[in-house]
Amino acid sequence: MKDATRCIIHPAVSTEGFDSLAVPVHRASTILFKDAAAYAARTQRDLDGYSYGLHGTPTARTLEAQLTALEGGLRTVLVPSGQAALAMVLLTVLMPGDCVLIPDTAYPPLTGLCRHYLEPRGVAWRIYPADGAGLEAMIDASVKLIWMESPGSTTMEVQDVPAIVALARRHGVLTGIDNTWATPLLFKPMEHGVDFSMQALSKYVGGHSDLLLGSITVSDLELRRRLRDTMRMLGLGVSPDDAALALRGLETMAVRLAHVGRVGLDFARRLHGMPGTGEILHPALPGAPGHALWQRDFKGASGLFSVVLDEAAEPLLEAALNRLKTFRIGSSWGGTRSLIAPMSVKSNRIFPHPRNDRTILRICIGLEDPTDLWADLEALFAALQPHPQAVEQEG
Repeated sequence: MKDATRCIIHPAVSTEGFDSLAVPVHRASTILFKDAAAYAARTQRDLDGYSYGLHGTPTARTLEAQLTALEGGLRTVLVPSGQAALAMVLLTVLMPGDCVLIPDTAYPPLTGLCRHYLEPRGVAWRIYPADGAGLEAMIDASVKLIWMESPGSTTMEVQDVPAIVALARRHGVLTGIDNTWATPLLFKPMEHGVDFSMQALSKYVGGHSDLLLGSITVSDLELRRRLRDTMRMLGLGVSPDDAALALRGLETMAVRLAHVGRVGLDFARRLHGMPGTGEILHPALPGAPGHALWQRDFKGASGLFSVVLDEAAEPLLEAALNRLKTFRIGSSWGGTRSLIAPMSVKSNRIFPHPRNDRTILRICIGLEDPTDLWADLEALFAALQPHPQAVEQEG
């Protein structure tokens, strides 16, 4: 054998006695076949087999299997982001002439997908109130999917998932949910009969703000096949290195989620009634939107909640945010760093509510010492108090 060939053909090395806790990272585009007959029959392999790196490696399969077990489903597919997971469900289920029903409190890019991509291609979409009022009257023969997000984006409304699933089943309609806030550790959509349970793995699963990945879990193998077909036609796959990051994040997720959930709820309680704050939007807080449903269906709370600002505090917000020392200002959430993001939901909601007109601070609790975090929040809300002289001059 010539040296040029030796540079390419790897020698066989024994792995006997090597037993690592880490899942191996299998990088591949080309998948080899043992003989010509196996290659000729490659299209006959089932969806759990290997034929090309785009469609999965053992690293990705390990993550899929672990997520499936946590979700209590039958199979999971991985996609490049949470938004891609939302898109895959809708593109798989809906055809021209069909309709999807979406809650008013859903992640805004989902309605953007419907408005700017699906609608011009003949797919209809309608918005229903998060509490499900009047939902059944909106269901006709064109409705093929009811989407849920619980708690809702920014305003944290909890939906009655079992009731919506029961309604959908009576009409032969599929259901899906964005379960990123809770993860399957705190809420298991499959146990309530949801057809598609979606997560943005970029958040709590990744856990370190360095990963873009999404997942969809199903309890029906035909739905899994349809998802895989859509992904194959669009050429969607995920990096095994990203799958390895998610597998690493999963190992600490239960501990991280318990910590941020405990700290977040403690802070929500302390902020309640503090000058400068309006509603505290945390589903585990008595009196918050959907609290009774949260008590019934969820095992706990994550570390994301929101605070509605008083109108008088809004002009002071920019300067106050610029004084933060431990919290950072940024999009996304679920990592080790605590984040604050000023949000405006008015342009994304069609059902009026007084909070929709206010600036809402979305707070994500990370893993810093709670004492440092609380000192930052106290300073923030102190800076949001109008100066007494300014109040006198206005008077």
